[in-house]
Amino acid sequence: TVVQARAEEHVTDEYGVAVAKALASPPVAAEWCLPLVRPGGAAILWVGASARPDRVARVAERLGGGLGDSPPGFLVLRKLAPTPPGFPRRTGVARKRPLA
Repeated sequence: TVVQARAEEHVTDEYGVAVAKALASPPVAAEWCLPLVRPGGAAILWVGASARPDRVARVAERLGGGLGDSPPGFLVLRKLAPTPPGFPRRTGVARKRPLA
């Protein structure tokens, strides 16, 4: 299933995979994508050479996930637990005040 909708307004922990390319900075893309994914699933971020995996890993941990083995040019975030209360944050907050 492909869904076109604002991540902040969509139900959490529902999909097996979320993919992002040229969506936002990797930490913000992680905050938007990982809450959509159910435990056992993954969010896959297409990233450039300047991406900071440590920052994305911090965001993933706050959202019930962790950074998995990732091929060059991608960050694979594994969803390990349900999305905690309070996420996703209101529209625009992730970009204005990133988690990392």
